[in-house]
Amino acid sequence: MKQNITIPNTDLKLSPMGLGTVGAGVGWGKTPEDADAIFGAFLDMGGNLIDCAHVYADWQIVDGRQETARAERVTGDWMQRNKSRDKIILMTKGGHPVYTHPSMDLHINRVTRNDMRGDIEGSLRILRTDYIDIYFYHRDDPRIPVEEMVETMQDFIREGKVRYFAVSNWSADRQRAADAYCREKGYRGIVADQALLNLGSKYMNPLDDDTLVYVKGDLYDYHKENLNNLMMPYMGNASGFFHIYAAKGEEGVKGNPYATKENLAFASRMPQMMEKYGCSVTNIVLGYFTQEQFPCVPLYGPMDKASVIDAAKTFDITFDPKDYEF
Repeated sequence: MKQNITIPNTDLKLSPMGLGTVGAGVGWGKTPEDADAIFGAFLDMGGNLIDCAHVYADWQIVDGRQETARAERVTGDWMQRNKSRDKIILMTKGGHPVYTHPSMDLHINRVTRNDMRGDIEGSLRILRTDYIDIYFYHRDDPRIPVEEMVETMQDFIREGKVRYFAVSNWSADRQRAADAYCREKGYRGIVADQALLNLGSKYMNPLDDDTLVYVKGDLYDYHKENLNNLMMPYMGNASGFFHIYAAKGEEGVKGNPYATKENLAFASRMPQMMEKYGCSVTNIVLGYFTQEQFPCVPLYGPMDKASVIDAAKTFDITFDPKDYEF
């Protein structure tokens, strides 16, 4: 897996896939040995981009307790244990609603200056690092002027806590407004955008969480026109839809948001692609991003060491764009 994605007007050179830590300390990484195996395999395969969020795994109870910022803690433990900080590009996100609140509501945004200040300080402490390479607004609040939100990030950059800033789940209009303000002020501006995009997202039915932003329509056009802002798709494996179909057929995906006529038709011919390329379902699903109309660095959440190795092999395969026409 070659490090072949460069974000323009930065010194950031990224591996073509980022390692998502949403399962750190829950699905994997419960022991130091387990975490070392996952992170180590990713680095060994040429990966260098680690993606966290201050709320990752907050919703899980493990061994009878709910731990906040668990994924950041597991990542920080690994970096400290293996002296790995200078080997990676570290990303994390702040401003997400609080999962541990007794009346948790995904619509209550936490992206004020004070909210973000608290989250970045907490992330730095738990990750045990002096700086974050790319720091994201995890959500947006259109009631807050975009100029104020940009200046909050610029404060973190001036203080040396953040190198570059980015956004997640922002509309194209809000990103354009931020871009215009940053040009006016001479700031580098948004370097990356995390939103929902995958092989099946074009034809899927909406998910229950209506705070998620999909890379469709205006946002899709925005990324075609704005290559300074790198698309980093989340849910890149389509929530396992194509894997479930491969294992259980159409019966296994009944009621799945991705189980539409178009996605089912593509899923039915994946065995031919697997035979053609000698590859896995994961390779086909992630291979989609190599055929997009703008650069993409998908974020992949592994299950184990073997899944990391398998996913990384995707980017050594030269897929035919015609295989993805549907």
